[in-house]
Amino acid sequence: MADAQATTHTGQSFHPAAYPLHRDGAGVSPSPSFPQMEEEVLAYWKQDGTFKESVDFRPAYDDNGHSNEFVFYDGPPFANGLPHYGHLLTGYVKDAVGRFQTQMGKRVERRFGWDTHGLPAELEAQRELGIDDVSEITRPGGIGIKAFNEACRSSVLRYTHEWEGYVTRQARWVDFDNDYKTLNPDYMESVIWAFKTLYDKGLAYQGYRVLPYCWHDRTPLSNHELKMDDDVYQDRQDNTVTVGLRLEEPLREGATTPELALIWTTTPWTLPSNEAVAAGPDIDYVIVHVPEDLDSPVAGADVVLGEARLGAYAKELGEEPEILARLKGRELVGRRYHPIFDYYDDAGHRAEGAAPGPKGWTIISGDYVTTEDGTGLVHIAPAFGEDDMFVCQEAGIAPVLPVDDGGCFTSEVHDYQGLQVFEANKPITVDLRDASGPMARREEAKRAVLVQQKSYVHSYPHCWRCRKPLIYKAVSSWFVAVTKFRDRMIELNQQITWTPSHIKDGIFGNWLAGARDWSISRNRFWGAPIPVWESDDPAYPRRDVYGSFAELERDFGVKVTDLHRPAIDELVRPNPDDPTGKSMMRRIPDVMDCWFESGSMPYAQVHYPFENVEWFESHNPGDFIVEYIGQTRGWFYLLHVLATALFDRPAFTSVVSHGILLGEDGQKMSKSLRNYPDVNMVFDRDGADAMRWFLLSSPVVRGGNLSVTDQAIRDTVRQVLLPLWNTWYFFTLYAGKVNGG
Repeated sequence: MADAQATTHTGQSFHPAAYPLHRDGAGVSPSPSFPQMEEEVLAYWKQDGTFKESVDFRPAYDDNGHSNEFVFYDGPPFANGLPHYGHLLTGYVKDAVGRFQTQMGKRVERRFGWDTHGLPAELEAQRELGIDDVSEITRPGGIGIKAFNEACRSSVLRYTHEWEGYVTRQARWVDFDNDYKTLNPDYMESVIWAFKTLYDKGLAYQGYRVLPYCWHDRTPLSNHELKMDDDVYQDRQDNTVTVGLRLEEPLREGATTPELALIWTTTPWTLPSNEAVAAGPDIDYVIVHVPEDLDSPVAGADVVLGEARLGAYAKELGEEPEILARLKGRELVGRRYHPIFDYYDDAGHRAEGAAPGPKGWTIISGDYVTTEDGTGLVHIAPAFGEDDMFVCQEAGIAPVLPVDDGGCFTSEVHDYQGLQVFEANKPITVDLRDASGPMARREEAKRAVLVQQKSYVHSYPHCWRCRKPLIYKAVSSWFVAVTKFRDRMIELNQQITWTPSHIKDGIFGNWLAGARDWSISRNRFWGAPIPVWESDDPAYPRRDVYGSFAELERDFGVKVTDLHRPAIDELVRPNPDDPTGKSMMRRIPDVMDCWFESGSMPYAQVHYPFENVEWFESHNPGDFIVEYIGQTRGWFYLLHVLATALFDRPAFTSVVSHGILLGEDGQKMSKSLRNYPDVNMVFDRDGADAMRWFLLSSPVVRGGNLSVTDQAIRDTVRQVLLPLWNTWYFFTLYAGKVNGG
């Protein structure tokens, strides 16, 4: 057979027509070490520059001037820890699609990116510094924002180097030399440009809303962060309490027996902030008389509750209590009751400007009230419930907020001052039961009564980073007005190809239909700044919003090179609208939600619109992205939000949303549970190709879930790789004989 010699692009010769020869000790091994061979191939790729050549060899435009590029957006992982199997799975899909498109003749740039800001990075830095309470950073004698942010920077940059080793070892081709990082000044400038553009369009605003709030990390969360992973909601055992509130005037004309309205709550700690009770306008309520001889805290009283809930209180009200009257919820609206506590009805305990208005401690109408549980009368603390805040705003009741950023009671609620709210549940319940503490100060005719307490297991949201139970709390935040362009987002979703296809109008479509305004500000330190400066004197109000280094340098007269805190906070100037010259323009202290930064990736990675305008316009939307199913409420969603708001087009045209990898016990993979095989051990023992085949051939790439077990990966070697190799070995053995070997 002729030896038709050719050369590679590096000048090495090879014989394309020659079969591999088998020689004992020198040819194809009958007992291969796949990890060793992979290491040899990786070394060759590195020396040869194979990946770069595979990109450069394919032109960006065809002979007709049409684009020959396949545009891939690589979602930036959080640089706060090492890769796990979920990252590796996503990486294998990215690599497989990129290689396929390359083989089809397309030019496929694969620029890697890093999500370096936000709470994940801060918590890792806190762990390394031994900081448990975030107040240790800013309090007198604390480490300070500058040193803390330097620790964050060092931490994320260290992890980026370690990630490179894992990604390379899995045989994934990516461009690390031209990577993007969300901490880079150019990237951050594009992020603040996006914010200012939204603000100028009327799509970014400051508001006061009740949001999911992490008291441990002292920052609000967005609603989408509660929906990304199933384990954000965990079963939690709490005590529910039912409390009888004394009505100021009897519901029945001429009645002389005390009347109490029963309310029920799973959060006793919110009772000091009670300002109203909601009744369903069309719900049937009853007034029942509790027998005097019943062993009950409300024996001899007349009690108001939803008729459908009588059975739930048979022990406290009697099996068949006498029904004195029936009435609709709308007939209760406007009735006043005595406050449970005296913190806000006594001037000595009222925070200035914080007391509820004249309609406080009144029964108001609430269409959302049901009789599925509780009493049919809903305890309202507007600072700690989204629905509560809404109905109180409608009724003209101002919220009171006696809980600080760390989730502890303030001096307004002096009896429980300093107690963390969950720790306050027990003493509040005891004081209601025993008429002790603050209840002892109440006249008996005004004193609320603990009617019932029960243990209650319910699904409760936890912080997706620190895993502490969240509270809902009224906070001032900046929002993207998603509801203003929600319908357009739904329309543009129809231009996207989803895999699996049911996600388009299912999980993602339903999420878009219920999308709410997005809270994008965080009370933290390490992140792109909210670029808003405000007057420090309310007598001379002014707000300036900046979207570039040039705008900042124009107004502040100094060269700006760093947008991080505390440097950005030091930019201060006199208020142009203050004729006295005394007030100053100061930046609000908040930083961006890191999801806003990762959602800015398509344009921020190339410093648009300050550079590469033509490049961006020809590379957006992207042709392909892939992440796990939870990103339908995360990165996929926020890419879509920002692309719609800024450019009125989708951010991507095709997306794969794979399933979730589970541990050997069928639970979500957990470092603390150690319920999955060590990645490095698998690489060293079985090789990356075994893991690649195991994952890519499974239902997880089509949206299902998959348990990763040590045995399953080893079975891949035994059932797939070894048979393939044995076939190759057999072929080379006999092909060598035919070829004279």
